[in-house]
Amino acid sequence: QVQLVESGGGLVQPGGSLRLSCAASGTIFAPMGWFRPTPGNSRELVASIPPNGPPYYADSMKGRATISRHENTVWLQMTNLKPEDTALYTCFANITINGRPVRGRGTQVTVSS
Repeated sequence: QVQLVESGGGLVQPGGSLRLSCAASGTIFAPMGWFRPTPGNSRELVASIPPNGPPYYADSMKGRATISRHENTVWLQMTNLKPEDTALYTCFANITINGRPVRGRGTQVTVSS
């Protein structure tokens, strides 16, 4: 079973940067990315990247995020972070295993002075 493990979250001041990492325990030939919860108890797709092709960014992150991947690892570089970026960022792979979505446990990002 493929597992995803995130790292790189933490506390950062407004305007600061963080780089999140997501390491998969196996090969994933599918889009991977990150999502975060929204105040309306929904989810926002922050960014995603296919094995071959252009990445996707939420409008809220365009110009402030760069997603990349190499082999079994995906990174999300975020800059000019704002307090509203505070959230639990969860890595996912756009596949299911035994009917269950593949996602990590999340890494907390807190933007505060």
